Amino acid sequence: MKFSWSFAAFVLALAAILTEPTVAQDKASAVKAASEKTTPEKSAFTPAQREELKVLFRDYLIKNPEVLAEAIQALQAKEEAAKEERREATIAMFKDALYNPKEQTILGNLQGDITIVEFFDYNCGYCKSMFNDLISTIKSDGKIKLVLKELPILGPNSVTATKAALASRNQRKYPEFHQALISYKGPVNEAAITAVAKGVGLNVEKLLEDMKDPAFDDIIEKNRDLAQAMDVTGTPALLVGGTFVGGAIGKDKLKNLIADARKQKS
Repeated sequence: MKFSWSFAAFVLALAAILTEPTVAQDKASAVKAASEKTTPEKSAFTPAQREELKVLFRDYLIKNPEVLAEAIQALQAKEEAAKEERREATIAMFKDALYNPKEQTILGNLQGDITIVEFFDYNCGYCKSMFNDLISTIKSDGKIKLVLKELPILGPNSVTATKAALASRNQRKYPEFHQALISYKGPVNEAAITAVAKGVGLNVEKLLEDMKDPAFDDIIEKNRDLAQAMDVTGTPALLVGGTFVGGAIGKDKLKNLIADARKQKS
C-alpha cells in the first residue's frame, strides 16, 4: 500500500483505523457470528494493512509533533467547556446556598446589586492577601454583597478556626472576628483563635462552648460538597456575579469582573 499523506488524509485514516476492529476483535466477531449464525463484519483493512498504518501514523507524529499539541489543546478546551457547563448547572441548582446561605456568613451591603461568593480557608496565605483587596473594594464600592463560604481544607486547625467563626455569630461578632482572623499574621491555631477572639471582644468561654455545636460539621460538609460540585480545587475561589475565578486575582481584575457583572445585569 502506498499513501500520499496530508493532514486531512491523516485525520481521516486515523479515524478509520481507530474505529476498525483489531485482530482479536475480528476473531471475537467471527465466534459471535458463528454462534448466532450471522455474517461477521468485514474490515476495510486487512490485519497487515492495519499494522502498516500504525507504522505510518507513528512516523507522521514523529515528523509532525505539533499535531499532538493541537489535539491536546483541543481536548483541554473541550474538558474546560464541559467543566464550565457543570459549574453553571451547579450554581443554578444551589443558588440559595450560594447567595443566601442559612448560616448568614455575609459582609458588605446585604442589598447590594452584585454578589461575590468566596470559598476560603483561614490558613490560606492567598486568601489572606485576597481579603485585603476584597474588603477595600467592597468598602469603596458600597453596593456589593459578600457571601463567605467557610471551606477548611488545610487541616484540623482550619476546621477549628471555621467552627470558631461560625460560633462567633451567637455573640453577633462574625464580621469583626472573620476580618481579624483572616488578617492574622502567621498560622491560625488554637492560641491565635483565642487571642483574636479576645481582641474583638468575644466571651472566649462561651465561644469554646458554642463551637461544640454539631451543626457546624454539617455546614462544613455541605460547603465541601458544594465546592466539589463546582470544581473548586483550591482557595481562594470566587464567584463574581456568576463568573467563577480561582486564585488571588488582585484588585484590578476583581474590579473588572464587578464591572462586567453590572454590564450583564443592565
